[in-house]
Amino acid sequence: MKSHHILAAILVVSAAVGCKEAPHSHNAREYTAMTLQPTSRQLSSNYSATIRGKQDIDIRPKVSGYITDINVKEGSRVTKGQTMFVIDQTTYESELQTAIANVNVAKAAVAASELTLNSKEQLFNQKIISAYDLQMARTTLERDKAQLAQAQANETQARNNFNYTLVKSPVDGVVGSLPFRVGTLVSPNDATPLTTVSDNSEMYVYFSMTESMVLSLTRQFGSLENVLQNMPDLQLQLSDGSIYPELGRIEAISGIIDQSTGAISVRAKFPNRQRLLLSGGSGNVILPHEQEGCIVIPQSATFEVQDKIYAYKYTSGTAKAHIINVFEISNGKEYVVNSGMAAGDTLVVEGVGILKDGSKLAIKKVLE
Repeated sequence: MKSHHILAAILVVSAAVGCKEAPHSHNAREYTAMTLQPTSRQLSSNYSATIRGKQDIDIRPKVSGYITDINVKEGSRVTKGQTMFVIDQTTYESELQTAIANVNVAKAAVAASELTLNSKEQLFNQKIISAYDLQMARTTLERDKAQLAQAQANETQARNNFNYTLVKSPVDGVVGSLPFRVGTLVSPNDATPLTTVSDNSEMYVYFSMTESMVLSLTRQFGSLENVLQNMPDLQLQLSDGSIYPELGRIEAISGIIDQSTGAISVRAKFPNRQRLLLSGGSGNVILPHEQEGCIVIPQSATFEVQDKIYAYKYTSGTAKAHIINVFEISNGKEYVVNSGMAAGDTLVVEGVGILKDGSKLAIKKVLE
């Protein structure tokens, strides 16, 4: 009987405790939120880019022959006018000497014809010879002068051919690959060049913008010329993820839209004092731009499900999940909201990982 009284007492106490705690189980948890307001941010857009030397010049022989000497190495620097390859000079030297001799013979023939003409003129004036003989002397001189001119032209061609046996760099730059070796027979008709010299004192970086982006910039600044003048300096992210230390400038925007991609080609120029950039490389151009009146939220206030980004909007004591379209700011901490949230909305910024759509909650603190 006593045990029955003890059990009844325990049940009464338990019921009393349960009645006290029941209201707390329905109390909404408190979270921190922020009221969204328009602001401005420095944003950046990334574009895949290819890197080219200011000039990439194929070096080709102008005469045929065997390579007798190679004076450069792959990757070495050359200056304008520096001899890179020597092609067998024997034949061309012989042709040059023959051409020089032919010029001397032609000069002697002209000199003799001039003497003959002078003599004929005196004899004609003395009426010793006929006008026909005088005219023949003049014709002979003209013929000899023409033969001299032809011989001089042949000498010039032979001298050029001889000089072409020394293949020189047309610009300052860096030597590319060397597919041929000493002893190789080469000619101007070869499909493969002797090498390529890249003028990399400055580098051209090519990337593409969408048609809508270019149109937006044109409307903003009035013309493509004004766009080029007002565009900010660019950064270049290299293939290893590092940022190139020099800034670049956009200097050309194509006036033609690529029909296959709908994009417009853009060329930027970067200095290359340290010769860090190599022709044929790749990277990403980082284009900064100021955006006014945008909605900025912390990335920590969002979550992702199946490649969609969500955030909780606080409405009438309830957390409601909304899909948002965002642009990531380069600081890695914030998003610019393109759609899904608007100025004046209350964004839940705390406990996003444990909330569920429709959860009841209270706001303990509102951030500005």
